[in-house]
Order: sequence, then structure tokens, then C-alpha cells
Amino acid sequence: MADIVITEFMDEEVIARDLAGRDVVYDPTLVDRPDALAVLLGDARALVVRNRTQVRPPLLAVAPRLRVVGRLGVGLDNIDTAACDARGIAVCPATGANDIAVAEYVLTAALVLLRGAWFATARVAAGEWPRMALIGREASGQRLGLVGFGAIARETAARARALGMSVAACDPYLPDGHPAWKGVDHLGLDELLAASDVVSLHVPLTSETRSLIDGRALSLMKPRAVLINAARGGIVDEAALAAALRAGTLAGAALDVFETEPLDAAHGAMFGGIGNLLLTPHIAGVTEQSNVRVSIVTAAAVLRHLDG
Repeated sequence: MADIVITEFMDEEVIARDLAGRDVVYDPTLVDRPDALAVLLGDARALVVRNRTQVRPPLLAVAPRLRVVGRLGVGLDNIDTAACDARGIAVCPATGANDIAVAEYVLTAALVLLRGAWFATARVAAGEWPRMALIGREASGQRLGLVGFGAIARETAARARALGMSVAACDPYLPDGHPAWKGVDHLGLDELLAASDVVSLHVPLTSETRSLIDGRALSLMKPRAVLINAARGGIVDEAALAAALRAGTLAGAALDVFETEPLDAAHGAMFGGIGNLLLTPHIAGVTEQSNVRVSIVTAAAVLRHLDG
């Protein structure tokens, strides 16, 4: 019997403190054990997930008492919100709790890719001294282009300006008169891609944004530009990106999210041997501090809905 089921990693101290006295099952292996999860959901009123648990009609069908889904993060592409709405199930993302973590990831990736020196450890350890080959660029004076200009992108912009970067953004859903545009160039997507030295993606995965950065879009970017995707897999055409990096028509990229997670053998081979490429396992929004914040926000939202 469980009133609250948690299928992916959550801060255990927050669970013990904020959900004390509740009937909780915390088992991050449940995301890979659908039969066991289905049994637990027969009684559960709350389900807490990250991005891997697919909250769709088949899962909802085995959860007749479900009242709230807590999302340990902000993306909702793994949750059928319309199906939840039809059942009167609240969906509660941890909005704002990991903004700083993602912003810092983006700027870290930009610095690493622009400087280009951080891939030489093995060579230097082997006695090489390739100084001239590793003279990169400063972030100061470069233009950061943000595709999407929501809360995380704005946190990123603030930190980029502190480094001396200029900032442009593309967001057709943010009104022209919004105060967030102050000090930021408001460009269309094609213009932004052509004018930016660093392009960072900050949009959800929708029918509009799937493969938004395809071969045509990549061809608009400067040959010395770098691309960062810490938003959602599927926004970037990964095969087109790998081809651009191998051809040298793009200077570098950082991917924290992928069409298939974890990467299958074909994707791993596609990216193999490419220099100036950072691949990380969907951790941009996860730091020690952000994990605590996300867990606190999610636990509080779940309890609000369970307790009326």
C-alpha cells in the first residue's frame, strides 16, 4: 500500500523530512519496472516522476485514485497533460527550482567550447605541449543567442552579460513590450542563428520545435559558432549536427539531452571521434542544491493537493 509513489531520484532527506508520516514508496528502479509500478499505482493518490516515467493513458488507467503528478523538473513532454486534465489530476512541475543550475551549465559549456583547451589532458599528460593549437576565444565580446526566452534563458542572459557577452533572443510568444527584452536584441530565428557566436536552446519539445535545429538551420550558423542544447532531445537533428561538426562547418557543440536516452549504439557511434563535443547525461538542471530545491517544491505541491 502506498499513497505517494516516487519512481525517480529525489533528495532522500527531503523525503524523510517533508513527507514524514505519509505512506511513501521511494524506488528509482520503478521507472524500469512497469509491472511493479502498476501494482503500486492501484492505491496511490500521488505519483512523483522526473523525465523518464511516461505518464500517459496506459499508466493512468492503472491508477484509479491518482490525484496529483509531481514533476521533479520543468519539462512536461513525458506527461500527457490533456489526459491528466480529463481525469482531474493536477500536474505540478517544479518551476524555477533548477533555473540557476541550467544557466550555469550553459555558460560553463560555452566557456569550455570557446576556449577549446579543456580537451588536451591526455596529450599534455603524454608529454605534448600544443600551446598554439589550443589558443581559443574569450567569451567577452561574443554574442549569445537564446532560442526561447523564458526564466532559464533570462538567468543565462544575466550571467552572460556579466562575462561581457552581448545577448540576443528569439521568442515569438514573449510580447514585444515585455521588460525582459531590455538590453537584449529581439531577433527572428534565422537572424539569430546567423548572428550569434554561441546558440543555446531554451524551448520545450513540441510539434513546432521538433527538429527545429536541422541541417538548414545549422547551415545558417557561423563556422566558428557553437551550439548548446540543455532543453530537450529532439529539438536538434542529431545526425545533421554530427555531420556539421565532422565537416567543420560548426566549431563545437554541447548536448545534455538526446532523442533517445540513454544513447543507443547507433547514436554513440554517430558522435564517436568528434572533437570539441561535450555530451552529458541529462544533468544540466541537477546539482546538489537544485536537487534539494526541486524536491522541496515538488513535495510541497503534492501535499497541497493531497490535503486539499
